[in-house]
Amino acid sequence: SSDLDLPSPGSPWICEMDDILRPMENFAMVCPGIYRSSFPLDKNFEFMRTLRLKAVLTLVPEDMPEKLSVFYARNDIRLFQVGVPGNKEPFVDIPDDRIVEALGILLDSRNYPILVHCNKGKHRTGCLIGCLRKVQNWSHTSICDEYQRYAQPKARALDQQFIELFDVSAVRVHARHKPAWLATAVCTALPATARPAPS
Repeated sequence: SSDLDLPSPGSPWICEMDDILRPMENFAMVCPGIYRSSFPLDKNFEFMRTLRLKAVLTLVPEDMPEKLSVFYARNDIRLFQVGVPGNKEPFVDIPDDRIVEALGILLDSRNYPILVHCNKGKHRTGCLIGCLRKVQNWSHTSICDEYQRYAQPKARALDQQFIELFDVSAVRVHARHKPAWLATAVCTALPATARPAPS
């Protein structure tokens, strides 16, 4: 099975560190090299240093707080910003092209370790990770179980519908830079000669 036995938010291995370091809310490892969480705060900086991040992918469209920008600069962390609106009824939908763009960043091992976050680490992050799980060939039931675990108590039916209908064939992965755990992908592989992402 492609499904991984991942820790739930608030798992003991996370809580044990809380006396010394302060992880972000909803923090967990998604796959080797990829982490997820809520929006990082000043109190989380020491914990973030332990992750030795190479990049952060934020799904929040607003400008980053100055302290956070300085922290990234001082720790040589590249910031990717793919602003995604919340999937709330009745008028706001998540654009497919933003998710495709974000997945392209997550599926490039040159960016690892990478942290992806929105505000709460629930809905927008949950949609993105759910689409990543589709790329990994997870079952829809397992994808929804993971989404609901992080989105509680306000799981959104529209988010889960978006994940179900998302077309993973639009996702592009560089053959040379795809992560080792992506053994069988249903997305489109770019040849190794394709132009690399800008550094």
